[in-house]
Amino acid sequence: MQFGFGMGPDTSWMRKELTDLGVEELRSPEDVDKVMESKKEGTMLLVINSVCGCAAGNARPGLKSALEKTSNKPDHLTTVFAGQDKEATEKARSYFSEYPPSSPAFAYFVDGEIKAMIPRHRIEGRTSDEVANDLLMVFDAFADKEEAKAE
Repeated sequence: MQFGFGMGPDTSWMRKELTDLGVEELRSPEDVDKVMESKKEGTMLLVINSVCGCAAGNARPGLKSALEKTSNKPDHLTTVFAGQDKEATEKARSYFSEYPPSSPAFAYFVDGEIKAMIPRHRIEGRTSDEVANDLLMVFDAFADKEEAKAE
């Protein structure tokens, strides 16, 4: 970890792990609202990124693995960074306020409605493969419903 004068840890590599996967970073409340309004149709995975090594260290690789293995990739991939982009994270959480704040976490939306949540306690202490399997289960469960709706 790199520390600068008056700064916290360098999180650029943690952000890059997700943006390299094609995940769109939402850095402000306005970014969150814009995406939530413009990408309401279809499926969306919102990743709540975190610096926590014990959980986020397997969340990001778990997502990468799940995306590599699935044929049911969400239509939209987005992320906010808890503890870094605080206002954006707070705004994102307002779209699923029935769930307690958790980071890292994964929120899965279908047509703008929260359908599944994988909170920190389902990530922490688990391997990236186990996290990937949870994500794959969510992707597959809701892909079947999307396919049936299209028919």
